Amino acid sequence: MKTLKCSDVGFECAAVVTAETVEEVLEQAAAHARDVHGVLVMPEMAEEIAKKIQEG
Repeated sequence: MKTLKCSDVGFECAAVVTAETVEEVLEQAAAHARDVHGVLVMPEMAEEIAKKIQEG
């Protein structure tokens, strides 16, 4: 299982995205960023975000 905390990418937000694959985490995180924070995740941003995804 892969996990990404929204706070790990710089937002003051308690949201946590969990999925089976990095790609699924990135999809969910991008949707969260867009819907909640009004941020469009560009490909170069996704590369940096992927580095912060943790196992577990």
